[in-house]
Amino acid sequence: MSEIWPLAGKTILITGAAGGIGAASAIALHTRGANIVLTDIHLDGAERLANRLGGSRVLPLALDVTDPDSLTDAVEQSVEKFGGIDVTFANAGIAAAAPSTIFTSDPTEFERIIEVDLLGVVRTVRATLPQIVASKGHVLVTASVYAYFNGTINAAYAMSKAGVEQFGRALRTELAVHGATAGVLYPGWVRTPIAQSAFGGNDLVTAMRRQLYPRFLAEAIEPETVAARIVEGLESRSPRIMVPRRWAPISALRGVVNPLTDWALERNSQLREQLRQLEQRA
Repeated sequence: MSEIWPLAGKTILITGAAGGIGAASAIALHTRGANIVLTDIHLDGAERLANRLGGSRVLPLALDVTDPDSLTDAVEQSVEKFGGIDVTFANAGIAAAAPSTIFTSDPTEFERIIEVDLLGVVRTVRATLPQIVASKGHVLVTASVYAYFNGTINAAYAMSKAGVEQFGRALRTELAVHGATAGVLYPGWVRTPIAQSAFGGNDLVTAMRRQLYPRFLAEAIEPETVAARIVEGLESRSPRIMVPRRWAPISALRGVVNPLTDWALERNSQLREQLRQLEQRA
């Protein structure tokens, strides 16, 4: 769709809204005149942001995206306050406390990441779909460049984001029947707590990022940069939002890039030594 879809007056439900990309997006979308449902596992964080935004166009709610009853309650409260939901931004996500190989990963933590990052997105969308269909609205799901880039030491996160990408693509095709749309958000490195281990929080992981990514891909951007692109993407009901845009050619050429990078990583002696050290620490 080429015409601008105005966001003023639209009701947007955001999961994981208390910080990072979720919070920055809430601020940017509220500035556009949208009603914002701020949901987060931690209600105090959502309430702090609501107080910062002020006014009657904000509703802070506690929400566990792995709990269908919690989602049903959030939808009901949103509809009661604003009359409906026009946009679902399924953004809540977690990562491992410390990146690890599959061999040394904590099975409980591994499965919890998939539960939140993949199934949490699915449950969020399912709970809000009747509203989206009724309003001919839009769904935005947060994937990552990890949807198509090698997920070494972040396998649970990467496989979740690959699943989110496929979910969002199928959803867009299916929602066309109802006059609604869906899109996938692909952030690169963003300066949020999830990326902290790769930016000084863990010396080995930081060294691996610097070694494996070219400089133009290795640097982090601010959540506000992502939020600005999200506003643009929602206003155009875009099927995909790549941010920063320099990742787009990698995605477009993944059929060529992925086999080559996998081959190179497997033969990278420095990476093998770093992986050994990471496993020894575990």
